[in-house]
Amino acid sequence: MPKDSHRDAGRSASPPRDCGPFLPGAIVVVTLGNPRDKFWGMILALAPEGLSVSGRELASFEDLVVMVKDGESFSAAVVFFPMHRIERIELDLPDGTLPSLSQRFTEKTGLDPTVVLAHAGGHGADQRSGASYFGRTAPVRPPEEPA
Repeated sequence: MPKDSHRDAGRSASPPRDCGPFLPGAIVVVTLGNPRDKFWGMILALAPEGLSVSGRELASFEDLVVMVKDGESFSAAVVFFPMHRIERIELDLPDGTLPSLSQRFTEKTGLDPTVVLAHAGGHGADQRSGASYFGRTAPVRPPEEPA
């Protein structure tokens, strides 16, 4: 009998906690099939049923950067992709000397994409006005926990 088996007996039946890289808040590029498409954004939730993401189609990434840089209003898409459409999910990381999309976004706009996408996705959004984050005038803060 292994020496740690007595600890296992006292544990609850809850599933082990996932500590992988694809957690809510991670910036990813999602490759979809049927129809073929790519999507850049922040994971809101990942479940066996599918993936919820706040972001934009990769084809319109440069347009998004220009809109944010120019201070125009924009809305990130908050979408759910069923698992059968997802071919691949990859972290938005630099590749050698090529910067990641997140790094390009920050370099061109001066803004952190996780803050912009979280706000646009409803995490920390201004619930009173429903306004989308579109400028650099005020920092976005998460809502305070009720006491």
